[in-house]
Amino acid sequence: MPEHSRTPQRYRGGELVIVIDCADLDRSADFWTDALGYLREGSAGKIYQTLVPADGRGCKILLQRVPEQKSAKNRLHLDLRTTDLATEVERVLKAGASLVTEQPIAEAEWVWHILADPDGNEFCILQPPSDYWQS
Repeated sequence: MPEHSRTPQRYRGGELVIVIDCADLDRSADFWTDALGYLREGSAGKIYQTLVPADGRGCKILLQRVPEQKSAKNRLHLDLRTTDLATEVERVLKAGASLVTEQPIAEAEWVWHILADPDGNEFCILQPPSDYWQS
């Protein structure tokens, strides 16, 4: 997708890009494009692969190949919010994620699972209260 057809996610000083460390660019790109419905932008280099939203609007994701393995809990993670927790968890597991929590976590009418991508980076799939989608 050409850069000019994108509407980047802006923040106060420019464009917001999410960077995800990984060991294998192709494996991570396959997972995240399937999980998020994103597209690869350009070909993978030796260190970076860019992913963009299929509709051209929103945050770009930059996969960055790093030599070290993940060693501790993420201090920052993605939340994928859905109206059907079980179906979305199953879909993302089929894409290559692994389940971190055996049972859903519930708090203040929110229910979620913690999952990990193929490199062990945690993310959550959440089902907000039904009134969340009405706002």
